[in-house]
Amino acid sequence: MQNRSPNAAEGIDVSRYQGTIDWKRVRADGKSFAFIKASQGQRYVDPTFITNAKGIRAAGLLLGAYHFVDATSVNAAKAEARHFAEVLDQVGGAKALDLPAVMDYENNPGKLNSAAIHEVALAFLTEFERVSGRKPIVYTGNAFAAHFKAPLGSYKLWIARYSTRVPSDTTAWKSWDFWQYSDSGRVDGIQGPVDLNVYAGTEAELRQAFAGEEGEEPMTAEEKAAFKALQQQVAALENSRDVLKQTLNEQSAYIKKVDQRVAELEARQAMPVPAWAKEAMAAAVTVNPASPIVDAKLPSSYDFYRLLVVLNRLGIFKTTK
Repeated sequence: MQNRSPNAAEGIDVSRYQGTIDWKRVRADGKSFAFIKASQGQRYVDPTFITNAKGIRAAGLLLGAYHFVDATSVNAAKAEARHFAEVLDQVGGAKALDLPAVMDYENNPGKLNSAAIHEVALAFLTEFERVSGRKPIVYTGNAFAAHFKAPLGSYKLWIARYSTRVPSDTTAWKSWDFWQYSDSGRVDGIQGPVDLNVYAGTEAELRQAFAGEEGEEPMTAEEKAAFKALQQQVAALENSRDVLKQTLNEQSAYIKKVDQRVAELEARQAMPVPAWAKEAMAAAVTVNPASPIVDAKLPSSYDFYRLLVVLNRLGIFKTTK
């Protein structure tokens, strides 16, 4: 395969293992693109995916995303492809990415033979394109790429080879589009090591290469302005939704307190004789046992019992012998 070009665009790929990233510093350090982990298997979602996507877009880097394949069958591969597409919907879908979505297939947990590995890869790629509407690319190691047959050569290649030596030709590919040449790089804005990548051309060529992918015409200046305005409207709506949600939560908490208070007041309107009013109640009944002025068996209100206590203290219920 070819060597890197002079002034080639430099980039990185990250996952949760890189922790919190200052993407503006990454951009200032000369990196122009980043692939971030989105998902793995049929359920896993990288917890830093959304945060990294927002940070990359705000810093002006080109955004790509990848899925780590665990599948050991064609059906599992299709399920993983659908999962990947659903995760990407959280950032606008595969078509909203600056760079193609990536199938990361680099190991063989099921100890499959080369033919089965190829079928798993092809099933994932075709299913993802079907559900997302965008053709993905392949990431793999230089040695693992030997499992793939010639038909996969129609997909762009992101190859891993940690060396200054260029990657070797394979059955499916004789050139690379992205080359991951180190897994121990140091980049400003990231604590610890990070994977380093290079594109097969300059940053301008990289931006141009994927601006109108899949035969679509690039957006005009008016369309870009309209799209940006739409994104701003969506952001405003999301912010309004968050404010409304907070308001509703506060109102719900207030209504709950009111309901509790009403229940307390209602309970005080039909309560049994409290201990502190029993003496007054007994005195009121004793005044005329044959026809008592109160019925001790019926619940009454808190205020009524207070009145009985006051009247008893005033001697109203005293009987004369």
